[in-house]
Amino acid sequence: MQLSNGPAEPKANRKTRAAAGPGSALTRAVGLGLALGLALGLGAALAASAAPVDGKGARKLVFKPDGAEVAVVDLPFLSEADRKTLVVVGAQQPYYGAIAVAPTEGLRSRATLAAANYHDVDAARVAALRGCDAARKPEGAPCVIAAEIRPKGWEPRALQLSADATDGLRSEYGRRGGPRAMAISPSTGRWAVIKGQGAASRALEACADQSGATDCRIAVEDR
Repeated sequence: MQLSNGPAEPKANRKTRAAAGPGSALTRAVGLGLALGLALGLGAALAASAAPVDGKGARKLVFKPDGAEVAVVDLPFLSEADRKTLVVVGAQQPYYGAIAVAPTEGLRSRATLAAANYHDVDAARVAALRGCDAARKPEGAPCVIAAEIRPKGWEPRALQLSADATDGLRSEYGRRGGPRAMAISPSTGRWAVIKGQGAASRALEACADQSGATDCRIAVEDR
């Protein structure tokens, strides 16, 4: 199984930091099937369209950075042993995430890929499927999502952050100290925190520089 992840590069002043998906986090298997994926997608869409919130509000909206739950999709080619493997492997990765498998090759194929540490499951699904399809045998069936990873106790909220960005909100964004902003890239899972004058524009620039993405937006801001 491949793990697609992009750990943050250390920053000297710790005022900016990026964390990229992919990877994943699971602690228990739940037979919820594809319906859960639709619910997660709805929550991601709501979060992606939300206006920025301040630091105090953000801390109330995000989930604990440690601990996650998994929905294993009821796929006919997955054995009970495969399901347990999904839980064990996923438990080592941060939310939000997804695991893609090539149906004609099975879970133990090199094409199997876990994408995690994104800001929502939808983005993790896209990354997992993209990586899996690129690695599978061309004559085989397209990859499918075998599991989705979310924080424990997940429910739709106005703000969703990856486990790493949630930790950054607590440790780097802080509770006081003047203007500050957190920018996130939903498609890559990257994020950046900047403090001081012009924090929002500088955070967007830092996020774009670190991710190479064009979808960076301000998720948290105090002026």
